[in-house]
Amino acid sequence: MKWNHNKFNYPKSSRSNEDGYRKYLFDEKKLPSVTSILAATKSEEDKASLELWRQRVGYKEANRIKTEASSRGSSMHAYIEDWLKGRINDSFFESNEQYKIMAKEIIEKGIKGKLEEIYGIEEVVFYPEKYAGTADLIGKYMGQDVCIDFKQSNKPKKSDYIQDYFLQLGAYTLGHDVVHGTKMKAGVILLCTVDNYFQEFKIEGAELEMYQNLFLGRVKKFYEMSDIS
Repeated sequence: MKWNHNKFNYPKSSRSNEDGYRKYLFDEKKLPSVTSILAATKSEEDKASLELWRQRVGYKEANRIKTEASSRGSSMHAYIEDWLKGRINDSFFESNEQYKIMAKEIIEKGIKGKLEEIYGIEEVVFYPEKYAGTADLIGKYMGQDVCIDFKQSNKPKKSDYIQDYFLQLGAYTLGHDVVHGTKMKAGVILLCTVDNYFQEFKIEGAELEMYQNLFLGRVKKFYEMSDIS
């Protein structure tokens, strides 16, 4: 695994929350984030399912679960990033802290021996005039140029239940292709549950193109729903 910082020139962008949406600022042009677009354009069925879950567990408990998961995910991401940047080594894996154990599973089973080059970590990717987002990692993975997202979960996932993850990857790879003139080959999700169960999901070829097009459909819907221009 090696770093290739000069492969692409990724932009710097400030971020803000306005009108209930996260936005990225590019030369005075504000673009909505990928996650904001996905949240705003959820189907009524998905919204109803989420509301039923909140009612079932209770709103206070639902908020606690969400906050705890967000904190755990942020810590896990930071730990993986520190390892990739050489700030920590494998000796630090001896820990009882949950997020470190989960990070170790992703590193051992999803990164070592598979990730060949790193082009960037936590890099901003965008589609001009449409959207922007932050990819966890961009690099060469098992011979393919890919965007990778690290995820954590309370329980194992099935592909049918993580369509938004795939749409995110579609958004990132498409934006990268448009701005940097690439042809990204795949998008990869590296996920670990709180029970330390590792999962890898990959979308490539025609499936990747499908999710890119589906995300563009969500972008169109978002702009039709809002006053953002």
